[in-house]
Amino acid sequence: MTVKVLHERNARPGMEVQLVQLLNELRVRAIRQRGYISGETLFSINRPGLHLVIATWRTLGDWKDWEKNPQRVELLNKVQPLLSAPVRVTEWAVSPPALEQGA
Repeated sequence: MTVKVLHERNARPGMEVQLVQLLNELRVRAIRQRGYISGETLFSINRPGLHLVIATWRTLGDWKDWEKNPQRVELLNKVQPLLSAPVRVTEWAVSPPALEQGA
């Protein structure tokens, strides 16, 4: 079951460039992980400082492995002080599990 993981982050004023650099580093490291398919970063037109990262993973398990990876945790510890609010993470299936199982 392919999954998409959405990360919404609100940058503190003046911290956008530093945040983007760290998000790029996160992607570079994620690319090397089992099950990583793709990712993109979007910037809100109407809400300055709001960043949306959409990552696509082969399975939920692949994402969960990366979610707790020490390299990822280390970078997120650097990201946190640049944010004005906690990150919001939501996980989405590309199709309902019943369809994936052929039901």
